[in-house]
Amino acid sequence: MAVIRVIMIGDVVGDPGLEVLEKRLPVLRAEYRPLLVTVNGENAAGGFGLTEESLNRIFAAGADVVTSGNHVWEKREFWPVLESGKAVLRPANYPDRLPGGFSFPANPPESGPAADDSPESGPVSVSGNGPSANSPSEPAALLTVPGRGWLALEKPVSESPAGTIPAGDGSTGKRIPFLVINLQGRKRMTAIDCPFRCFDRILAESAGRDKEAAAENPRVVIVDFHAESTDEKEALGYYLDGRVSVVAGTHTHVQTADERILPGGTAYITDLGMTGAMNGVIGMDAGICINRAKSQIAYRMECARPDSEQDCAVQGVVAEIDGETGRALGIRRINV
Repeated sequence: MAVIRVIMIGDVVGDPGLEVLEKRLPVLRAEYRPLLVTVNGENAAGGFGLTEESLNRIFAAGADVVTSGNHVWEKREFWPVLESGKAVLRPANYPDRLPGGFSFPANPPESGPAADDSPESGPVSVSGNGPSANSPSEPAALLTVPGRGWLALEKPVSESPAGTIPAGDGSTGKRIPFLVINLQGRKRMTAIDCPFRCFDRILAESAGRDKEAAAENPRVVIVDFHAESTDEKEALGYYLDGRVSVVAGTHTHVQTADERILPGGTAYITDLGMTGAMNGVIGMDAGICINRAKSQIAYRMECARPDSEQDCAVQGVVAEIDGETGRALGIRRINV
């Protein structure tokens, strides 16, 4: 039996998260020799959203695929990057199109009208290929949500006498197919499309593209479920049990201690935790969070400032998977 390893890293929060990821993810890659590394990057840009620069830093640190969640839309200038072909995902269960001819300015001003904000400029709608202007006399087009929510890829491997399969240079000719899926929960979050039904559609669509290859070499399916509710996460875990290799929750920034192998052979954890400063409240400045809670005034959130490198951590899991069947063999927490 050939065993492969996958590392999944929890939400990267601001510069402290990026800096500790850059220092410690290469060490984790050297120690575990994973075939695939996913990193949730939705809070990497100042604690909210992504920029192209922060995305590139995550890839340079050692991520193969970057997942996200509800904050991926925070930086409007990042939306075209979701369409760029890079291995960055947004939750797949956002509606494909929003009804009613919805439109909005592609770059709304911070305050007050823009210099060219005139009737002649017309509304702007966003499609999968980025914003495009519409004539004011024409109805606005439906909004197409940018980006993609799943990615099929193959990773070359090399043989190892220890039974594990580390990443290779392709010289052996053997490749392991992966399917990485990003979903978002609905309980106590925005009520977007059903993540359960969305998964079923993705699995059917992806299998239909290459049924012969899937039959010869079953995919290793990895799911990042960005959700608030513990019971919704566990319910999805059991719903996918036996159909995927790993289901890992993200979003709460608090690492749970319930990692386990479900009866059907799926590795599961309710939340991977976070990557960033641990001397704050879910990576944010503790004083600001206390003032928000006491006053109920939405003060602007800022990332916590670590006093030293020891105040930061990279959290996540490493899963061991049977490379021939896709069944999980083990899962352990990472907190370094």
